[in-house]
Amino acid sequence: MSETAALERAGTTPAPIDPIELEIVWNGLKSVADECFLTIMRSAFSTNIKERHDHSTAIADANGRLIVQAENALPIHLASMSGLMGHICAQFGDDLAPGDIFIANDPHVAGGTHLPDINLAAPVFDGKRLIGFVANIVHHADVGGAAVGSMSGGLDEIYKEGLRIPLVRLFRRGELVDDIQRLLMLNMRLPEERQGDLNAQIAAARLGRRRLEDVMGRIGADRLCRIFDEIVERTNLRMRTAIAQVPDGSYGFTDMMDDDGAGTEDIRIVLKIEKAGERICFDFTGTDPQVAGNFNLTFNATQSAVCYALKALLDPEVPNNHGIFDAIDIVAPEGSLVNCVSPAAVALRANTCQRVVDVVIGALAEALPDRAIAAANGANTSAVFAGIDPRTGRQYVYLETLGGGMGARATKDGKDGVQVNITNTSNLPVEAIEQEYPLRVEGYALVEDSGGAGRHRGGMGIRRILRPVDHTCEFNGVGERFRHQPWGLFGGQPGGAGSFAIETEGQARRMLPPKASTIRLSPASRVVIETPGAGGYGPPAERTETERAEDARSGKFTEAYMTRNYK
Repeated sequence: MSETAALERAGTTPAPIDPIELEIVWNGLKSVADECFLTIMRSAFSTNIKERHDHSTAIADANGRLIVQAENALPIHLASMSGLMGHICAQFGDDLAPGDIFIANDPHVAGGTHLPDINLAAPVFDGKRLIGFVANIVHHADVGGAAVGSMSGGLDEIYKEGLRIPLVRLFRRGELVDDIQRLLMLNMRLPEERQGDLNAQIAAARLGRRRLEDVMGRIGADRLCRIFDEIVERTNLRMRTAIAQVPDGSYGFTDMMDDDGAGTEDIRIVLKIEKAGERICFDFTGTDPQVAGNFNLTFNATQSAVCYALKALLDPEVPNNHGIFDAIDIVAPEGSLVNCVSPAAVALRANTCQRVVDVVIGALAEALPDRAIAAANGANTSAVFAGIDPRTGRQYVYLETLGGGMGARATKDGKDGVQVNITNTSNLPVEAIEQEYPLRVEGYALVEDSGGAGRHRGGMGIRRILRPVDHTCEFNGVGERFRHQPWGLFGGQPGGAGSFAIETEGQARRMLPPKASTIRLSPASRVVIETPGAGGYGPPAERTETERAEDARSGKFTEAYMTRNYK
């Protein structure tokens, strides 16, 4: 029961929340989440966090409802953090105490979305009364399992993907549960790096708890809880108001994943949307069953992708909190690709989330042609290099997910070489790679001709070429949109597909499959990674002469491309 409802039930009419006070406190709460985000970024050991910022922070209320997410947090983590707090409330009830910190990562029993994302949550109290939680998620570069980096394609059950952490206490009343920590570190590669990233999470949880207590000390616990309610209610109202602007009706779209890396190809995601008044329902009935490979989604992941896509289309400034969940209905058949059951493998779920975003936008393009964009690169192209660093004699794991093209819009071209949709991470700088790892970046550029032609063209993919220096290493790569190109809208052309290749001195170029596992690389070989581009918007014939001339001058497009699409 919300704080407001409890007061009304007791016969007490709470004083109204002043809009100015609400705005001040809400911004204060956002600053708490943002400070926790920066604490992790500046304290972590791995490049995936300190350079790429693959982490999120948030505040929840005593019922586990998400209230505030950090400004730079990842949309894919939205429902995952909410799911964690819900499990804490359900599993531990009143068995919570100041100084507790909970840890979990399991998608099937603890509200996560894949094992590399380790969740921490700390309850916050006013005396003995639970007020809320501060939480964070960090994507760890390795959590054990059959493949280095815990993100290789083709793994066919969650047991192979890494260490499963159920919801347990890492700290009890401020004291470390050392047995739990030693168990975790023993089962993960690079335990010193893992411990450094985990310590950053612990520091952020403690900081967040202190900062939330400071806010509570200034305005009082009752007032803070009522503001929590107000934030969620106003978000819900704003989201429902935006939904009401969508024309009533039925809309549908179908798209495909390339393959699951374990033998299943052309995996369909089917969506039907029913819109009436302020309610909207996303029905994934007809989507293919969960697959053997690790591209399945838990319901939390599907929920995050749907909420992101609708928010992006209707009102990008809507706050990320539980009010969005309450405004949307989702039907996802159990055992399907978008609502899998244990022991389904899920490590590469971000690629499937990207496709869920695509089908939501594709379905609503008819209703919202001025807001919809063509398909973006639709992938979370990942590259993992692992070996023994000849400079130190110690093991290393370099993990990166690379951006690509953003879809063209009704009024302008798509952006080149960016992370899109549910990811919000950075492309790792060349200097950081070569300083941290025994790898040489021999090429870093946009992929020519990869943006789909149109009245407005799609964004371009990225080419990254890497070679191991003075040692042999292992490469694992996972790509999507390598066969099914990003589609265009309203006559726009599809964007270019992605690819992996090996170039070895004195040998012919060798193409790799989209899910490339345990590829051995010597210093004589290099990996060429090309990420997908994005679709164009509108007929190419409507592109202006000025824009065509700029395309030709830019060097991004070959003469053959320009002739094929515009002449």
